[in-house]
Amino acid sequence: MSQLRYLIPQDFQRSEIEVKRSRFITSIATAASPETALSFVARLKQEFPDANHNCWAYLIGPPGSSDKIGLSDDGEPHGAAGKPMLTVLQHSDIRDIVVVITRYFGGIKLGKGGMVKAYTQAVQNGLEQLQTTEKVDWRELRICFDYARLSMIERLLPDFEAEILEQHFTEQIELRLKIPAEQQDRLRLQLTDLCAGKIHIVNQDLTAED
Repeated sequence: MSQLRYLIPQDFQRSEIEVKRSRFITSIATAASPETALSFVARLKQEFPDANHNCWAYLIGPPGSSDKIGLSDDGEPHGAAGKPMLTVLQHSDIRDIVVVITRYFGGIKLGKGGMVKAYTQAVQNGLEQLQTTEKVDWRELRICFDYARLSMIERLLPDFEAEILEQHFTEQIELRLKIPAEQQDRLRLQLTDLCAGKIHIVNQDLTAED
């Protein structure tokens, strides 16, 4: 999968497991920034103010990036909650994700090893139920060309996942296109070749190129 497209949570997801009478409630959401992730954490703490712990982890950015991560044990023994939660996220294909695990203590101590296992299992269980969608880095192109080339260009666009957002018919045809970033340069080359250079292409920064 390209670094410019990857899986993210589609919707809010909640699941729950019980380990030795302790309840582990897993809440998952998408987060485009650390600020969004921390806002979600704050909201969950308000929702479950009587919980013993609201541990959390987030992982933002494409696979391979690690500059936007965060975690918290929220009072559990150091390394018993946040770290195993983050580890599960890092070994999944899902990014731009924040997970909060709300724990209600059931009266039976798990020990640090038992807690690591329980928090790991809670995240894994949540991810198994999570619906995902693909995040695509969309760009915009505006192209202007002669009428005679319309049918050829319309047949070419689906090969590059390009969508027509607007079209104007004046002395020439102008199309505003939406296209995945990784397809942009390839489409530009194909359009230039197809039209023998007789096409005007404007990229998402509105910088004209002939």
